[in-house]
Amino acid sequence: MPIASLVQGRLTEQLRNAVAADFEISALSFDHAFPPFPHAVRLEGVFLRPTEVAYDAISARAAQDGFLIFFRREAGQPVIYAVQAQPPKTAAPPRRAILLFFLTLISVFITGGLMWRASPEVETAFDWQAGLSYALPLMTILLAHELGHFLVARRNRMAVSPPYFIPLPLIGFGTLGAVIAMLAPPKNRRQLLQMAAAGPLAGLIFAIPILIYGLSRSEVGPIPPGPVLMEGNSLFYLGLKWLMFGQILPSADGIDVSLSIVAFAGWMGLLVTALNLIPAGQLDGGHALFTLFGQRVRPVTYLLIGLLAALALITQFWGWLIWAGLLYLFGRVYAVPMDDLTPLDRKHKLLAAFMLLLFVLLFMPNPLRQLG
Repeated sequence: MPIASLVQGRLTEQLRNAVAADFEISALSFDHAFPPFPHAVRLEGVFLRPTEVAYDAISARAAQDGFLIFFRREAGQPVIYAVQAQPPKTAAPPRRAILLFFLTLISVFITGGLMWRASPEVETAFDWQAGLSYALPLMTILLAHELGHFLVARRNRMAVSPPYFIPLPLIGFGTLGAVIAMLAPPKNRRQLLQMAAAGPLAGLIFAIPILIYGLSRSEVGPIPPGPVLMEGNSLFYLGLKWLMFGQILPSADGIDVSLSIVAFAGWMGLLVTALNLIPAGQLDGGHALFTLFGQRVRPVTYLLIGLLAALALITQFWGWLIWAGLLYLFGRVYAVPMDDLTPLDRKHKLLAAFMLLLFVLLFMPNPLRQLG
């Protein structure tokens, strides 16, 4: 319900005291819709100090009276929104997250053991060594990725859930990865970028050595006749195989590397990282793009939807249609920080640009295709 007139005077005094040293008010009004809050107080004016410093000071003072503070730019002018609410509390990782991790580990182990059971040297229906050789490196990469997000978020006192892994036994690769939910917006773009970048970088620290080791245990030779499932190439993956084997693979004369199961787990780590770096919505790449360009990036999602749909038709990898649908449903919403005025400094701009470069290097236009 609207804020009562008698209360407005008290709130006005509280907010004037909270912003006095950092923001000169030119207009103050009540009952503005500021989703998800129906009744926010809106302050127009001019900042007296840099917004990064002002946000910490104003938020600390306003919190004493139960306010959450948001910095926004509207019609080219800075404004402050104040809402009476309490920030969500972060809690220790619940049992559900731990249980899901071990269920996913088992799921990936079973999938790996069945995936390689048809090898000529394997006579049993299930190869537990192959299961371990697949599950341990892949889950190490995924866990490093998610812990990168989680630990950096907690270091910055961001309200996030623990990572929830998603098991998918006997289908695909044994897992759909993991998700971490932001329970509240980050403080500013710098914190958002730090959290977003930590996941892919931490995952790659493990994925690249695992892939190199796996490739060193793989054999190069003619592509066998009959139905063969071929892994996709990215610029990075092509370059790595060229460095290790001295040629572009697969070659024009039908030579390719037959991946060991460890190499396949490392390749999967690259694929998962590339998918997370798609620059849309609340994917890691979407966070990087938003922190660089702000609200101007919203049309990019529609461009990516069209590009993925076109790519599905060109490559006949129909998984891109699923991703196009997911981007349409979820990729149009970006994580807008509470302080959306403080820009990235130079080192954070370079970090965001590096994340987008990683996407270009790791993206696989046709992740899986069948020959024969």
